[in-house]
Amino acid sequence: MVGSAMERPAPTAVKRRRVDAMTLLTWYTFLLMIIPAPLQFAPLGGAGSPATIFAALLFCWYLVTWLHPALAPERGFQPVRRAAIAFGCAIIATYVSVNRQPLPTLELNGADRGLILTFGWLGVLLLAADGIDSIERLNILLRRIALGATAMAVLAAVQFFTGLNAAKYVVIPGLTSQQPLSDLAIRGSLYRPSATAGTPIELAAVLAVCLPLALHQARFAPPEMRLRRWIQVAVIGMALPMTLSRTGIVATVTVALVVIPTWPRKERLFACLTGALAVVAMWATIPGLAGTFASLFSEVGSDASSTSRTGAFSLAAPLIAEHPWLGHGFGTLLPQTYFFTDDQYLNSLIATGIIGLFALLALFATAWFTARSTRRASTDPEIRDLAQCLAAGVAASAAAFATLDAFSFMIISGITFMLMGCVGALWRMTRSRASRPLTRGEDGPVPAGLHGF
Repeated sequence: MVGSAMERPAPTAVKRRRVDAMTLLTWYTFLLMIIPAPLQFAPLGGAGSPATIFAALLFCWYLVTWLHPALAPERGFQPVRRAAIAFGCAIIATYVSVNRQPLPTLELNGADRGLILTFGWLGVLLLAADGIDSIERLNILLRRIALGATAMAVLAAVQFFTGLNAAKYVVIPGLTSQQPLSDLAIRGSLYRPSATAGTPIELAAVLAVCLPLALHQARFAPPEMRLRRWIQVAVIGMALPMTLSRTGIVATVTVALVVIPTWPRKERLFACLTGALAVVAMWATIPGLAGTFASLFSEVGSDASSTSRTGAFSLAAPLIAEHPWLGHGFGTLLPQTYFFTDDQYLNSLIATGIIGLFALLALFATAWFTARSTRRASTDPEIRDLAQCLAAGVAASAAAFATLDAFSFMIISGITFMLMGCVGALWRMTRSRASRPLTRGEDGPVPAGLHGF
């Protein structure tokens, strides 16, 4: 409940109270997007990235807050929280099922790693959904996510034009690379950047998922920040095709189909014209780009990338038949032992069975419908657009999961769960605002200092 004016903290006290859910999630975003994905704390293996360790600590912190009355997060009905807990229970069920019999050491370690990753993702989602305490703080977090994506896009552009993988030269005490950092991949005659992500495909998925967040921040930026925010949109949008990834194109088209139809007619026309001009400019200034993209889609079904994905279905059928309900265990489908799937839904069906796949699909569906219901429930144009952009991010991630084994990659999986948590936070705060009259100044204009990041 909102206290009286006398009960509210003084402005100086508010400034000091900034180590909240948004602050913790900002640190997670930094660790996730800025530190190169291959760098990890060696003793923990695949679960040793700084972002994964921090996410696991966030999960522990979230549990502690439920036990401490002074720290208790929002405990009301929360659809995203319920879907996330159901997903977590499905992963735990598969873990228990697979451990009923002896496992090879590598698969046992993989199952343990999968459980740690799941708890970390849940910690990020739940902390965002139940801990972010105002729409202003939510907007700050989303701006910082967009800023992280912009930094990745700038690095990707440098890699694309120079062929230099700067991640090879990043040295952080205590962290070692868990995979060889080689030169950039090449498709056709063009370099495929990965920035700090694991692969160019993951980078493309991350940029596409973050693009609607940048669009929202640009459309509703104050006049003094508008140019900077639109530059961020342009940088992210221009870096996407540089990844030479079909996944990125499909996810970007998904974003456009979800977001642009909700804009006013003039903005829709401007967006289509700008997109067309950007395509022509890149075709004219980057030799070979148009031909490479044409071959990407004309060779679907015959190139090695496509055949490996379709071939995985026939290889997966016997494994699915062995354990149809709870699967072989999340994290145990190791490429060195089995095969690549490049399809998270197929991977989830094998590893977590029908129950686990249904829980994952239900989590995506819940986040989508929750964002859409938030849009319908609000009359504020900015909140309505934010809800639609969050829905677009969820849809883009769901599309990317079909052509990327996303849970094998740290950044796209972490961003996906954080985005779902932000959907839950916006839904909760919108319902709270709709259920009671606002007092003067409550959730009013954002102070100038909050616009500056």
